[in-house]
Amino acid sequence: MMQVKVKTKGVYFTIPVPYVFLNIAISILCSKFVQQMANKWTKEHFERKKIDFSIPRIEKKTLQPIVNELKTYKGIVLVDVKAQDGTEVKVKL
Repeated sequence: MMQVKVKTKGVYFTIPVPYVFLNIAISILCSKFVQQMANKWTKEHFERKKIDFSIPRIEKKTLQPIVNELKTYKGIVLVDVKAQDGTEVKVKL
């Protein structure tokens, strides 16, 4: 399970993210529909900036081994950020 900890002035909370939710998010982001919509939404901006680019297709079978490998590294800290205003964010496996 991944844990996201957020600490601000007077507020501290932890959000547990089970790997099942991570797998569901990967399935949604890798769907053909979402990727077509992302290309559609960014197309206008790229045309205005005269950039010839389309978002490449991401396949679920490419990302799934990464998530499976993360499960073996429990306790490792992926993100540890402290802002100048005192806000802290920590993502831990």
